[in-house]
Amino acid sequence: MTTDTGEPTLTIDELAARAGVTVRTVRFYGTKGLLPPPVLGPRRVGHYGREHLARLALIEELQRQGMTLAGIERHLRQLPPGLSPRDLAVHRAVVASWSPETVETVTREELVRRAGRPLDGGDVERLVAMGVLRPADGGYEADLGLLRLGVGLLDVPLSQQAISAARTVLLEHARAAARELSDLFRGEVAQRDAQDVRSLSAHMHPLVVQALLTAFQRSLKEELDRWLTGGPGGSAPG
Repeated sequence: MTTDTGEPTLTIDELAARAGVTVRTVRFYGTKGLLPPPVLGPRRVGHYGREHLARLALIEELQRQGMTLAGIERHLRQLPPGLSPRDLAVHRAVVASWSPETVETVTREELVRRAGRPLDGGDVERLVAMGVLRPADGGYEADLGLLRLGVGLLDVPLSQQAISAARTVLLEHARAAARELSDLFRGEVAQRDAQDVRSLSAHMHPLVVQALLTAFQRSLKEELDRWLTGGPGGSAPG
């Protein structure tokens, strides 16, 4: 497992299991330079951390977009050095926003592989309640774009009611922001032809998503800081 500070404490077997890939794949990505080398511990055993997990998730998303291994190598080389696991997760979210919703029917075995961890009956029920899964003939219909997020929420000490309420708040505000931005941009493209509109949309989509993610992260940090310090608009937890 990984410590709260993000120190690398996963063995290569644990990393592969968490990421839903094989040990051979992890080693292959390492030789290609797609993953940073592990930290060597006692007896020269390699240890991996959250950055490796985040990079593996990003590689998986780029492959889902249809990018070749050579293309992924070029893409990762162009990323700024020193990106944190959170930065990589934001980048992956932006990449994922370029593609339409990906819902696939998977077996229970495939679901566990894609989740990168064992899932008991209670875990599956929570994922269904989150809207990540829906029972289907022979398995489940899984929203693969939300699966990693849903699995991550399984370890968050929040009730299902709180998670559902948070999802509702985020969806409502996201839809409101999307409507207002759409109205704002509509005036800019009203006089353009269809090709110009498609080109503008292709360029603006990832930029808008990145801007929204950045603004939300900063706003959430400010709110949490106010809550934890008891500043204006918040009170410190008891």
